[in-house]
Amino acid sequence: MRFLRSLAAATFLGATSCTNPRAEAATAQALNDAANEIGGLKNDVAQLQTDLDSLRSVVARQDSVITRIVAATPK
Repeated sequence: MRFLRSLAAATFLGATSCTNPRAEAATAQALNDAANEIGGLKNDVAQLQTDLDSLRSVVARQDSVITRIVAATPK
């Protein structure tokens, strides 16, 4: 079992040491692009959370207004 792990590690290292520099650059660029997109998504989620919090406060205010109107109406 240990031999198989060593063989797999050696094969992996051998395969990665012979890679094309252009392929490595393309992979690095793709990872950089993915990281930028993830950062953008984080910003979008933060903005959505802010908008949701704002909407919750508006709904709470409207709910209290409706409650006061209902309490003030004669029955």
